[in-house]
Amino acid sequence: MADLSITAANVRSYGTQVSGIAGESITQGQTVRLNTSTGKYVISSDDSAANAATAGIALNAASDNQPLYVHTAGLINPGATVAVGKVYVQSTSGAIAPVDDIASSEYITVIGVGTTTSRIKVAINQSGVAAAGAVS
Repeated sequence: MADLSITAANVRSYGTQVSGIAGESITQGQTVRLNTSTGKYVISSDDSAANAATAGIALNAASDNQPLYVHTAGLINPGATVAVGKVYVQSTSGAIAPVDDIASSEYITVIGVGTTTSRIKVAINQSGVAAAGAVS
């Protein structure tokens, strides 16, 4: 499997949301983290513990210094087909991937679990550690 193929217009939140300010251009459906030095949301990635500190999923597109709504918990339609019972994790550049796609040295942040073919129950767990090998 690969990163979820997100259709931004189909992203819908059925859970907890927060609002903030974008610190760069963000597309609806991308994972974001809060940059602690600027207080703005930026795109998450799995390449370091800091970058993998995902806070949620962007619910709207925003450019730098524009308002951004972020889904932080509960059900979301990520705008992609998901597998029921599959664990989803932070991938590269704001993407979401199945846990079995994690490779050695990628930092693991659990996004949630697929509950239907169009919903993920988001319960973010930022482990802060890199995978020692392939995860399955």
